[in-house]
Amino acid sequence: MITRTVTGADWDHDDLTGLSFERVAFVDIDLTEAVGTGATFTECTFRDSLFNVSQHSGSAFLNCVFTRCDLFDATFTDCKFVGSRFDRCAFGLTKVVGGDWSFVALHGADLRKASFTGVRMREADLTGARCQGATLHRVDLSCAVLDKANLERCDLRGSDLSSVDPLTVSLKGALIDPDQAMVLAAGLGLRFS
Repeated sequence: MITRTVTGADWDHDDLTGLSFERVAFVDIDLTEAVGTGATFTECTFRDSLFNVSQHSGSAFLNCVFTRCDLFDATFTDCKFVGSRFDRCAFGLTKVVGGDWSFVALHGADLRKASFTGVRMREADLTGARCQGATLHRVDLSCAVLDKANLERCDLRGSDLSSVDPLTVSLKGALIDPDQAMVLAAGLGLRFS
């Protein structure tokens, strides 16, 4: 339950280090080029907000909802987004390095220009996600929902693909390693001798 609303705040270039918010609705917030380490947002909502070129390190966005937000060229290093949901957000050149995005809802998200490296995304919902040409390198996708996701030309090297059903996920031109090829072949029902 939201306890207060912040509308139209200009946090452009601000330092968010150590700030903590719980159950706050942020509407039309400008976080362009904001930076922060160790900020915490718990059960907050962000609507029509800009995260462009912002840099976040060791911060937490727990069970948050992001609606129509722009994360162009934003960088999230070792951040937690556990249980958060994204709806109609833009991820152009978004970079995620490390951290925990388990149980995140990215249903239908356009991640074609995004990069996820060394991220835990256990049980994330990537149903219908568009990831053509994206980087999902060394990502823990165990138990993730990937039905109808498009992973064409995606760099998947080192990622856990045990949840990928090659019959329901588009993988044409994806970059994988030999161990992943074995996992996907098994998913097609092939047997090895």
